[in-house]
Amino acid sequence: MTPPRRKAWRFKVLLAGVVLLFGFGVYEYVTLPEAAAFERENPKSTALMEQRAEEAREAGKKVRRRQHWVSLAAVSKTAVAAVLVSEDAGFYGHEGLDTTEVRRALEEAWEKGKLGRGASTITQQLAKNLWLSTDRSLFRKAKELVLARRLEDALTKKRILTLYLNVIEWGNGVYGIEAGAREHFGVSASQLSIGQGAILAAMLPAPRKRSPSSGSRALWKRAHWIVEQLESVGRISNAEASDARGDIDRLLGRTPAASAEAAEEDGGDDT
Repeated sequence: MTPPRRKAWRFKVLLAGVVLLFGFGVYEYVTLPEAAAFERENPKSTALMEQRAEEAREAGKKVRRRQHWVSLAAVSKTAVAAVLVSEDAGFYGHEGLDTTEVRRALEEAWEKGKLGRGASTITQQLAKNLWLSTDRSLFRKAKELVLARRLEDALTKKRILTLYLNVIEWGNGVYGIEAGAREHFGVSASQLSIGQGAILAAMLPAPRKRSPSSGSRALWKRAHWIVEQLESVGRISNAEASDARGDIDRLLGRTPAASAEAAEEDGGDDT
């Protein structure tokens, strides 16, 4: 039987720990950055850009950065639609968080003891890119959720989407859709075809791994799926969807026969 004094000591230690944790949480909350500064100003750099630069320096490589800021109006409408369909179809309907996906991610983290990639909204992805690291800790995720709400409170949806499209990573040292379009297809973002836009959108889960020249089967499958979604919601016609599928096969170096064979297979990862 535990002596009363020992019980009291343990309670005091536990209470002190809770108070310290709460205090630390409050401190972190109030010291997190505000989003209002980006209402009219574009960030000169982001946490992700700085992280990638540091990784390059540590590896003894030259730091590479390609970025060209453009307005939302200067991006192909179908390319914007492709990104929304791929990354956050409910973007205009939520307030920064997909509560269902957050709950699933937390339940999975509890079961596995670690946080997986999960499905983050565009606002959450922007918060992470602007201010946070790429680690998958629950503490970092909590910061991301708070910052996503701050973005939604301070900025319009159009501004959030504009920032996102200009800072998201689209390859090694490539940031933003204008740089991505030039890097991978030699065109400006305004000139992206439906197929090209679908490929860029399909890259986003792993942009440095799923480049158009990588031979990634997962990239090909995702790009075709995005075209199907655009067609199903009426953003493109049947004829445009057919042309886009052919464009994707050509751009990713897949012959019609190989594409048909791959489409019949189940599963499949990057190759």
